[in-house]
Amino acid sequence: MSMNNRTLEELFEQLGLSSQKIHMERFIERHQLKPGSVLHDAIYWASDQKAFLIKAKAGDSEWSEAVAQLANLLIRK
Repeated sequence: MSMNNRTLEELFEQLGLSSQKIHMERFIERHQLKPGSVLHDAIYWASDQKAFLIKAKAGDSEWSEAVAQLANLLIRK
């Protein structure tokens, strides 16, 4: 695992989204996915965001923990 793991706020910024707490909470509330969904397959991602999420989740990316955290917040069981 990378020693330079990124935060959820940094992930939002990397995806071109606001990292202000209220905006992050709103995004998470409004973009819930069905159980069993795959984060990068959500219809609301632009192609560059989707590509980043796929790459970030692979291997020991410094982004992998933040991407997993976002997936857990959006894909409720």
